[in-house]
Formats: sequence, structure tokens, C-alpha cells
Amino acid sequence: METPGPLKRAADAVIDALTDETSRPEAKVPGAPGAEPPPVAEPTEPRAPLPPSPDQRAPAPLSATGRDGGAVDDVRAQNGGFLTTANGTRLPDSDHSLKAGPRGPVLLQDHHLREKITHFDHERIPERVVHARGAAAHGVFRGYGTAAGVSRAAFLAEGVETPVFVRFSTVLGSRGSADTVRDTRGFATKFYTAEGVFDLVGNNIPVFFIQDAIKFPDVIHAGKPHPDREIPQAQSAHDTFWDFVSLHTEATHHTLWNMSDRGIPRSYRTMEGFGIHTFRLVDAGGATTLVKFHWKPRLGVHSLVWEEAQLIAGTDPDFHRRDLADAIEAGAFPQWELGIQTFPDTAEQTFEGIDLLDPTKIVPEELAPVQPIGLMTLNANPTNFFAETEQVAFHPGHLVPGIDVTDDPLLAGRLFSYLDTQITRLGGPNFAQIPVNRTHAPVNDMLRDGFHQDAVHSGVAPYKPNSLDGGCPFFAGAGDHAFIEHPTPIAAASKVREAPASFDDHFSQARLFWLSMSAPEREHIIAAYTFELNKCYHQAVKERALLALANIDPYLCAQVAHGLGLPAPQASEPLADPAPSPALSQLGQEWPTEGRVIGIVADPAGDLAQLAAVRRAVLDAGLVPLVIAPTGGELTAEGVDPVPVRRTFATARSTEFDAVLLAGTPAPGLDADGGRDAKAGAPGNPGAPVDPRITLLLAEAWRHAKAIGGWGTAEQALTAAGIPAGAPGIVLGGVGEEVVDRVVGLLAAHRVWDRFPGPSGSAR
Repeated sequence: METPGPLKRAADAVIDALTDETSRPEAKVPGAPGAEPPPVAEPTEPRAPLPPSPDQRAPAPLSATGRDGGAVDDVRAQNGGFLTTANGTRLPDSDHSLKAGPRGPVLLQDHHLREKITHFDHERIPERVVHARGAAAHGVFRGYGTAAGVSRAAFLAEGVETPVFVRFSTVLGSRGSADTVRDTRGFATKFYTAEGVFDLVGNNIPVFFIQDAIKFPDVIHAGKPHPDREIPQAQSAHDTFWDFVSLHTEATHHTLWNMSDRGIPRSYRTMEGFGIHTFRLVDAGGATTLVKFHWKPRLGVHSLVWEEAQLIAGTDPDFHRRDLADAIEAGAFPQWELGIQTFPDTAEQTFEGIDLLDPTKIVPEELAPVQPIGLMTLNANPTNFFAETEQVAFHPGHLVPGIDVTDDPLLAGRLFSYLDTQITRLGGPNFAQIPVNRTHAPVNDMLRDGFHQDAVHSGVAPYKPNSLDGGCPFFAGAGDHAFIEHPTPIAAASKVREAPASFDDHFSQARLFWLSMSAPEREHIIAAYTFELNKCYHQAVKERALLALANIDPYLCAQVAHGLGLPAPQASEPLADPAPSPALSQLGQEWPTEGRVIGIVADPAGDLAQLAAVRRAVLDAGLVPLVIAPTGGELTAEGVDPVPVRRTFATARSTEFDAVLLAGTPAPGLDADGGRDAKAGAPGNPGAPVDPRITLLLAEAWRHAKAIGGWGTAEQALTAAGIPAGAPGIVLGGVGEEVVDRVVGLLAAHRVWDRFPGPSGSAR
């Protein structure tokens, strides 16, 4: 029987994971740091290394040239039960340097010391200039076959399953920055197809700040920390960013998206992805279609509110990467549909008056619906962050037959820049041989030598033509799945440093985005501009930014100007009058709730049997319950299985929960003292009915428009927090399981926006 290849093995693993209920640990809360629980005492009996955790997967065990030897997935992991040198020599000690006597000098001949320290000194590689802060996961993409009419790419055919590796990231921050800053997010997908690697390297915003790649160093230099003080980190609320975007008005559209809720996503799992550029698809007969790629999250698009994002940056700067890893570990596998907007490939390369080569423009989905062409499921965490997430190398030029580029001037620069970047970061031209980057297709490239060459090439004739190696390798034709650039006609032209006239419209689509927002979303945009511009030092920068807002909408400009204490300027050009695009708003629909996190505040004096039943109901609904109690450990009562406590009043914060359930009214814990836990505030009434940290948690959840449910004496806790029991999104009942059902129903809309509708404002 033929040994299945890595594509088939990966696909089978995903199918098993999706269909085998044992792979979804219903009662397990994610976050266990190891594959097995540790003993209290240090283990001393030699044994083989522990396997990876069940939620982890390593890159496919292929050779540097894409050869599958049928090796096990952990072929590159540690081997043997004894500590060794890098060359496999067993070591008796790694705590003491070799010295001339216990108190003598360290000897130069200590080869183990030198190897250990030298390797440590070189552990770090240059971080990415942009997208340095990232998180990633393995998964599979399954084609629907609906793209067959526009592309001959094999991985898009019906039922074809392709392993993928996806990396999400922020743009501006360093590797050590926080996850929840206001920023654009990267959404890069590596497809290990049978025809070679295809990289779809995009963002969570469908447009970009610039129209030409030659401006990329400028926008990034403007957004990065000021070069004299190296502050502020991972944010755009400073003078250099706003100085640039207020002068370079083609950035207006992207800036508005960044100031919207899209700039602070709730989770990578609830984030759209876009290819940004227009690509060209080629079908089996050579006909072409222009397309834009979209990733649509199955859980819907959902964002944080600004106060929430700020609190999380301090309490859990790893919030997004933790959420992604925990969801996969819990079996709540994130899913996105890949879709395309299609346009005729005409000589003008425009659609409904929109220039398709302008990366600062979108095509509203109402004009060109997004057609689903496949489903991506992320079902395994990396085994090693550095080897996979940090070393993965994406490149828009990694294309496969059936997918080609267009003349978008931003894309043209990216085709050069990404390749150049990897050579510096990853130590030479052989970065494609790093396991996470290895193609799953056979490689015979005639490329030789260089730093970190892992392939052992045979033959004597790495050139074409040759006869000494039997003429091998041979050129492929279209029938052999060769990548053949589409022969696009090029009009006669002169060399110029110019842009087409259609690129001069910088405000009409920004106004389209504004008009498409709901009332709460508009209020958030106003608040974001007001916050960011108030962080600028120079008055001229603020006044110039208001000029751009005046060309988007007078109400938006007036409200931000009021917050800055400045007069609102008049528009410098006529306001556009586009039809709103409802698809651009995040509100107004309902989505699945799998994997959402529910905080259950326990009352140790309450009914533990009902608490256990509620926890089970939350698990049965596909959500993750985290029980919050005065102390850690377990809650116990006669006749009831122990309930594990995952958060304490001291460690819990509302920001990690999508909704909160109150199992009664917990009295103040012994540590509810401002001297020990500042969240408890100043000394209060010793007879207060509820722990002050729970009052704070409820007040925050209320402000952030989250659903709150309770039973028993829960209404007392709401009263203590100043929350009306009959307010929108407050669910009280006598039976906890019924409360859970109603709260889960509210979660389908992500937040209870009726609680804070806000003024609608004038939009026209």
C-alpha cells in the first residue's frame, strides 16, 4: 500500500479532528503549558522527551527539496532521554563550568560552556521591520470547486485539501509590544499546494495608506516610534504619523478604517482578511478574470471597545495570541471562507468607475458580491514559536499556475521587497529550506550553495542546457502545470514618474466608509480621531488633519474639532454622494458563538450543584467557562463533583470575558483590601454585600456593552455596581441553565449595542 504523502496526511488529520469528538476536550479549559501534568518533585528517571501537546503540529517532515520520506511528524524534534551536546555527546552536568578546583578559574577548554553560551548569544535574528509581533497556526484549506470557471489553480478544485500555515500580526509594534494596540493587522496565508507554495499576504483592512510602493518607507517611518526617543511604541497617536497622513491625503481612506473598530479587533478569529490588490486569475483555456481576495470569518467580524483595548494591553499584552492558541486547544477551530470579487479583465482595468489598480480603493460588495471558493480551518498550534511563527517567510511572488499579478504599483514593490527582506532576516538565500517554508511539491531548482544550504545536491551540471546530467531538469509546458505569465498587452508609453488621474480621488471612498457605519461605530471613529489627535503636540498637525476630515463629513469634522478645542474648517472640495455599503458595518447581524469565553462568578456560599450545571451548560453550548472565586483550587460540596477555579477575584478582569454570569452575590474575600489588591479600592464597609473587585468587573462589563446574566441573589451584586436589573443585556432568572441560553443568544450579536446607542449624527 502506498504511503500517503504530507498533503494527504495533513488533510486526514484535520478531517479526523473535525469529526472525532474525542479531539474536542469538552471539559478541558485551554492553557495547559505542557503535554502532561508535572509531578511536585523533580523527575530523575531518564525517559524519552514528552510528545507535543495534542493541539500542536510541526511542519511536514519533508526534505529540503520537497521529498517525502514517510517520516513521522516529530522527526526534527528532540531525541533521546539524556542531555547532549549539539553533536549528540551525552553530558553529565550543565550547571557548572569546568574550573581548576571548585573556587578556581574557568578553563578555556570547556567546550560545553563555549557551545552553550555561543548558541545563546546568537538565538535572536533581526525582527521584521513591520509585522514583527505575530501569532500563527496550522490548518487546512478545502476548495469548493466554484473557482474552476476562473482559475486553473489545482488547490481550488472541488474537494482538494491543502495544508496551510497562517500568521496574524500587528504592523507597527516591535516583537515585545502589546496585541491590542490600534493598528492594521497582517493576515498572511501560506498554501502548501501540489503545484508549489502560494502565499496570500494581506491585511485585515482592504485598502492601504499608499498607492505606490516607493512611499512605503515613508509611511512606516512616520508610524514607527520617533527616532530620537524610540516612543511611542506600537501606536499611531503621535505627531509624525499624523503629519504624514494629513499631508499625504491618499492615506485618508486607510486612516479612517484604522480609526474605526477595525483597528482594534476582538480576536484574530473574528477578523476579516483582504488581499488588498487586484489579482489576475487564468482559467484552463487561458481566459483571464480580475479578482480581489477576501477572508470571511465564520464567527463574524467583531472588535474591542477602546477602553477594553487599553486595559488588555496592560493586563494581558498577549491577548490575541493567547485567544488563538486557546481556541485551537479547546477544539473551537477558527474558520474562514475564502471568497473572490470578480471583474472583467478589460484594457482599462476599472469596474463601475473604480480603478482596480488603486490599492486605496475598494469595490463595494453590493456592486460585486464576494463569491465563496473554499473553507480554511485552523486546527493545530505551532510546536515551536521561533522555528515556525518567527521563521516563516511570505512573499507575494510565491504564485501557482492560475494566479497571476497585475500592474498595481504597490504590489510591484512588494514583489521585490519581501524577497529581499528574507535574505537579511533568515541568513541567506536558502530560507525556503527552513521546515515551515518548505514546499510540498518536488524541487529541482539548480540553485546551489549559500548560507544554510540543507539540500545535498547530486549531479555535476547545475546549468541549462546540459547533457552530463542527462538533460535534467527539463522545462515544463502548460500541460505539465508550469507557471506561465499571462501575456498581458502593454500599451505604448513613455518613462514617467506619475500616477493616473484616477488615483487623485482621495476622499470619496473615505466618505463611503463613513456613511456605511452604524451610529455606535461612528461614535467610536469620532472618539478615536479625538484621542489620537489630542496626543499630538503640534497645533498645525491637528488643524491639517481636520481639513481632511472636513472632506469626509462635516459632522465628523465638527465633533473631532470640538474635542480638540479647535474650529471646524470647511471642506476644500465638494462632498461625494456614494450609496452606503451595509457590508462595511460590523453590526446588525448574528454569528456563531463557539469558543467565546464566559466568566462565571461563583458565590462559595451558594448552590454549588447549580454552578456545576451552569458550567456544563456553557461547555455544551461550545463556549469556554472560567469559574471565578475568592481563592484558587476547587469549590467543593457534599454530593457534587469539585468545580475547578480558573480565576480568582484578584486575577480576573472583565476584559478577558465575552459575557459574565453571576451565581449569586459573593461576599468580600479575605484579600479584598486596597493595600493588597488595589482593585479593591479604599477600605469599605466590612459588611458590604459583594466583593468590590466583582463590582468593578461588572461595571466594566456594563460599560463595554457585554451581556450579564445571573440567578439567585445576583441582583444584589448588580445593584452594588449601579447596574439597573431591567437594562438591555441584563438577564436574570431562577434557573442558571435558562440564563445561559439567553446570554448565548445575546452573544450572537457580539455586544448589547442597544445599551449605548449614541447620537446618530448628521451624515450628509
